[in-house]
Amino acid sequence: MRRPQRDESLYHQLADLLRGRIQRGEYGPGSTLPTERELSRLHKVSVATVRRALAVLRGEGLIRTARGEPSTVRTAPHRAEIPAQFGSRLISRMPSTIERAEFGIEVGVPLIEIRHAGGRVDVLAADRVEIIWPDPTSA
Repeated sequence: MRRPQRDESLYHQLADLLRGRIQRGEYGPGSTLPTERELSRLHKVSVATVRRALAVLRGEGLIRTARGEPSTVRTAPHRAEIPAQFGSRLISRMPSTIERAEFGIEVGVPLIEIRHAGGRVDVLAADRVEIIWPDPTSA
């Protein structure tokens, strides 16, 4: 692993390296990452550095971690297309603990509030939706 450039911490470097491997499919959905000790040995960093790197990836919603279990790559959920309406506003925010349980979402997955022009508010898990804006030229 490369060494820090100015303010770049080792755990951010390790998170970048692991994120790249996940994005390239080297660690596919549902696969387990090496243990903290293995990652520590492979990359010549402390276990604390590995834990911080894994926390970054967990916060980004890329992996699942649980005490006593291996870290696993999350499977990307199917995304439903939600049409936006003229005058709607989108707000992205992190869920409360209660909302996370209600939506069945992992730490690091935000919610999207769609505030419709008529006053209705829809709250959706951001990793499960794709907002589609109408084409203004097709009206």
